[in-house]
Amino acid sequence: MKQNPIANDTGPKPKPNAVGSVCSVAIFIPCFVDQLYPQTAFNMVKVLEKLGCDVSYNTNQTCCGQPAFNAGFWDDAKEVCTKFLKDFKGSDYIVAPSASCIGFLRNYYTKLFDNSSLHNEVKDLQKRSFEFSEFLVNVLNVEDVGASFSAKATYHDSCAGLRECKIKAEPRKLLSNVVGLELSEMNDVETCCGFGGTFAVKFEPISVAMADQKVINAAATGAECIISTDLSCLMHIDGVIKNKGLNIQTMHIADVLASGW
Repeated sequence: MKQNPIANDTGPKPKPNAVGSVCSVAIFIPCFVDQLYPQTAFNMVKVLEKLGCDVSYNTNQTCCGQPAFNAGFWDDAKEVCTKFLKDFKGSDYIVAPSASCIGFLRNYYTKLFDNSSLHNEVKDLQKRSFEFSEFLVNVLNVEDVGASFSAKATYHDSCAGLRECKIKAEPRKLLSNVVGLELSEMNDVETCCGFGGTFAVKFEPISVAMADQKVINAAATGAECIISTDLSCLMHIDGVIKNKGLNIQTMHIADVLASGW
């Protein structure tokens, strides 16, 4: 993996048609992944490189700006987002192991930069930015990465993935081809887990109750593992699992797809 982003102004290349087609990918690693779950980032790179991507990581990258924006500090958020635009200028694609961050880029950067000199640059950024699982399925046209993971699992649709990125089928297609993985849908699968960033802090009792119901629904499937595109959701759910003393594991989809090879 290269340490510096690809520097060119040619824009996105045509959509690859098969495994082995090479494209340059600049990875964005969200704050909490960098600090708490770095192995997920390495596993994402492992899968991307196996599929022929030229992966780069800009060590100057920081935050996408979402925490400041959600807290109402739009001027501070705009400063952080401007840096993000600079850090990821020129790469063919930007891929992140977080639908939450990608959803923010796609849906809220335009609010911050509307009628500004960076408006067109933002539109270009949005076209090049993808959550990991949707990038594999919709850009690389890959649904089987050769992974194997023996477990009974259930999948959690994050609000950002489902509602902001419109991701539903993509992770399920990838997981259906993981050898040894038995996937069962839980009840109310599209219901929020209760994390919601600062919501979990401001409304803790409600947040915990929502996560508790999510865990109950997951456990009812007999799942040994809960999988999602978002570690923020999984971190919240895992807290309830541990508090209840249940033997259920939480895993990011990148960790599952990097297993067995």
